[in-house]
Amino acid sequence: MDLDIDEASAAFRDEARDWLASHVRSLPSMDTADGFEAHRAWEAELAEARWSVVSWPAEYHGRDASMLQWLLFEEEYYASGAPGRVSQNGIFMLGPTLFAHGTQEQRDRILPAMATGEQVWAQAWSEPEAGSDIAALRSTAVRTDGGWLLSGQKTWSSRASFADRAFGLFRTDREAERHHGLTYFMADLRAEGVTVRPIPQLDGEAGFAEIFFDEVFVPDEDVIGEVGQGWRVAMTTANNERGLSLRSPGRFLAAADRLVDLWRDHGASPSTRDRVADAWIGARAYQLYTFGTVSRLAEGGELGPESSVNKLFWSHLDVELHETALDVLGPAAETDRAWVDGYLFSLAGPIYGGTDQIQRNTIAERLLKLPREARR
Repeated sequence: MDLDIDEASAAFRDEARDWLASHVRSLPSMDTADGFEAHRAWEAELAEARWSVVSWPAEYHGRDASMLQWLLFEEEYYASGAPGRVSQNGIFMLGPTLFAHGTQEQRDRILPAMATGEQVWAQAWSEPEAGSDIAALRSTAVRTDGGWLLSGQKTWSSRASFADRAFGLFRTDREAERHHGLTYFMADLRAEGVTVRPIPQLDGEAGFAEIFFDEVFVPDEDVIGEVGQGWRVAMTTANNERGLSLRSPGRFLAAADRLVDLWRDHGASPSTRDRVADAWIGARAYQLYTFGTVSRLAEGGELGPESSVNKLFWSHLDVELHETALDVLGPAAETDRAWVDGYLFSLAGPIYGGTDQIQRNTIAERLLKLPREARR
């Protein structure tokens, strides 16, 4: 692991910090129609200055930045209090999948509009009978002239209420065993046969939606990877969600620093001192772990099942950090929207991207090589 920041990367970090300081502003919630469009415009502004996808090639609005530089940008982004990324499903999950498994035509067609926010992507993974156990999915794709007809229901689809397109797995071979006969598709949420039903949350906003596909036509050029090999492609998406892209250390470093400031501003009580310190240490530990991952990737390594260890760590760190903040605030926490919202969102961490139980099974079977759990 190389912890030294070279001169070029330090200059890159300073440039990002200066740009963010002069451009960051507060936006309405992305889970409302108006807020969604405001966030889309923010993505376009980022892309125009080539801050949207810094590690991507220049032809896709990137800067060809190194992974270290990407991490530094993420740290500056969160430290500045910049808006959440409405394009995160695309740029952090589908984008890396297209780089790994997509065709040149797909990358040239999809990535530029993804980087600018012109096309915002939703996830189409979970189903009523297939949540973390995604291999149990029942949605199907049937061959037709020039493409496929998609049918079925997806649920808890993030960003789907207002998104333009979606990506996910569909079963193309009903006779194949669980992890086989699946194919990875990209679909237009405005296409004939698609019905999107928003799912209101406790605050009344629709951060998720159900998606119903009724023989929705998808052309062959919107299949990622080989037909029937969707599970392999999906693992690239899942590993990026769990292991690096979706939850970079910058998010937790900024929150931990805010927590320390909060603790000091509220009397620096000894009763919460150790928990505040543990949260701060946890955020730094995650940062160092990620530097190690980046060093390994730079030497030609790949994200693998160890991303499940990563996901367990950051999802519980997030909960513990926000619980500590609420305890520091005491009764005043009821009126602190930022920390309460952060806490409520953190509770989803041990569920989305694969539940804790799924992650522990993966660690046991694929990392520790323990006997597989018998399937009933």
